[in-house]
Amino acid sequence: MRLEHIFGIIANEGFTDITLQEIDNYINDIQNGTEDFPRFNLSEHAGLCTAGAPLIGASVIACYATASLTAGGNAEGGEGSLANWQIDECQEKLIEQWAKAANLWEDDSEQILTQEFGSKIAQGAEAKVYYKEGNTSVVKERTSIYSTWQKALDAIVLHNVLFPETAMKVIGFTRDSDNLMRIVLTQPYVNCLRLATKGEIDNMVATKGFRDNWNGQGVNYISERLALEDMHPANVFVDTITEKPICIDCIVKFLPKK
Repeated sequence: MRLEHIFGIIANEGFTDITLQEIDNYINDIQNGTEDFPRFNLSEHAGLCTAGAPLIGASVIACYATASLTAGGNAEGGEGSLANWQIDECQEKLIEQWAKAANLWEDDSEQILTQEFGSKIAQGAEAKVYYKEGNTSVVKERTSIYSTWQKALDAIVLHNVLFPETAMKVIGFTRDSDNLMRIVLTQPYVNCLRLATKGEIDNMVATKGFRDNWNGQGVNYISERLALEDMHPANVFVDTITEKPICIDCIVKFLPKK
């Protein structure tokens, strides 16, 4: 298996030029449609490719981190399995090592983003947002609010599948002044007419195969494969041009395997 071959090279060589080339070749084959990434089905591969080569590479490293820790065991649950914090810590460490070796790391990103993309216009628990008037995109520094970094990377892929009009593209990685590792990404700028209503959000996600998971009272939804959370009006705007609800951010993840 191609991925296992790459894992073996990382284990034996570390992040040498040879290793980086093997990873880049795999990324190119995924983007060209000649290779699959095992975590995702066919429709989700489009979201993976849209998310960009840096995200695909980081996902490879996160999978390697989990495999190296568990040695074929169950990382996500079950008696004797590793805790998520252990997996998360290892994934973060190795993603940082790989990103630095691959020239995808920036030590002083906030200053650079402000100079190149505009001032910081918003900051929440998950993301810092930079924007310059007239640009068609915003830039975000996004940290993980998920149990592992792999799930944080998955969330970007799944967002791109569900909401391609606000697809995220990863361009690098950094740490902020609080030493939190962050993903640097771009996303289309949305002109907000107003915040969406609960009914408009319900209707939008229903067309994508989701149903309310809280008896119609909450902001969480599920489908046969995914959980979609945090779909409150601050994350779903009505677009000025289309006058339709558009999701700029949410929590999305795979449902636990039965």
